[in-house]
Amino acid sequence: MMEDVAGQKLEEARVNGAVDESQLIARLYKGYTDLKHQIHKVVVGQETVIDSILCCLLAGGHCIVQGVPGLAKTLMVHSIADAMKLKFNRIQFTPDLMPSDIIGADIIQRDPQSKKRRYEFVKGPIFANVVLADEINRTPPKTQAALLQAMQEREVTVGGRTFRLDEPFFVLATQNPIEQEGTYPLPEAALDRFMFMIFIDYPTAKEEHLIVKQTTTVKKKSIRNILDRDDMVLFQEIVRMAPVSDMIIAYGIRLARATRPSDPLASPMVKKYLKWGAGPRSGQYMTLGAKAKALIKGRITPGFEDVRDVSKLVLRHRVIPNFNAEADGVSVEQILDDVVEHVPLPT
Repeated sequence: MMEDVAGQKLEEARVNGAVDESQLIARLYKGYTDLKHQIHKVVVGQETVIDSILCCLLAGGHCIVQGVPGLAKTLMVHSIADAMKLKFNRIQFTPDLMPSDIIGADIIQRDPQSKKRRYEFVKGPIFANVVLADEINRTPPKTQAALLQAMQEREVTVGGRTFRLDEPFFVLATQNPIEQEGTYPLPEAALDRFMFMIFIDYPTAKEEHLIVKQTTTVKKKSIRNILDRDDMVLFQEIVRMAPVSDMIIAYGIRLARATRPSDPLASPMVKKYLKWGAGPRSGQYMTLGAKAKALIKGRITPGFEDVRDVSKLVLRHRVIPNFNAEADGVSVEQILDDVVEHVPLPT
């Protein structure tokens, strides 16, 4: 509620001329570059991954990162929280994890004065600004579902009471693509709550040499707090306020509709290899992602290239390939490349 009021006041000040838009953009750009500089003190390389995570954070979304162990996923998220004075919690997902282990539970406590027993709600690790859901596919669906309300409505309901989560609220989940035994693939409804799916690859030989050199010495670099909670709330409001043309929105919608096999925009490859396409939420996320992408480059409004840059991040976990794709060895990335190539720009 406080963030909504702050956003309304900022919008009114902008309309009345009390706030200079160029100053807001410059402030966001400086905050982004300073934040990235602090992260690179402890994280070597992974330029594209860091850009995508920060873009998702600025847009107010959540992201899921897929990569093998040891690629600094946890360190990356922890560094972002440290550089912004945000509360960070890590949840290690395991097969025996229960929903109450995430959101909290009512515990019977004895009042020292009246000696009577009463229920007291003990908050779980979800009550943080930055939450790392580590190996989210290792826990059963009932525990995975505990995140849905928090991610979508930014609130948690326990025992008929609703608790509002502090803003900003950002969930980054990780998945290990190697192991299949003892894992529970996220259902489509849960995947759809994530704005981006980011693939993280092995570092280059030069980067790996630097990683080993930096992590095997006594001297360690520390991250300095450069932003606070209010800064990030302001930056997210700036992204929401950024103007976007109807042509850009239409292009994002076209890309989303082109992934649906029954839609006239679908290419022959989509009709042959996709079972289901992306829903309307993908158009929303492509628009927000394109806005954030433009702002971190110092531009006030996004272009078609910004939509293209975020399109695969938004779409890759929202399309479902069919048996033909598996039989022919056609990947989701190849199908999405075909979609981006064949969808015409709006005129």
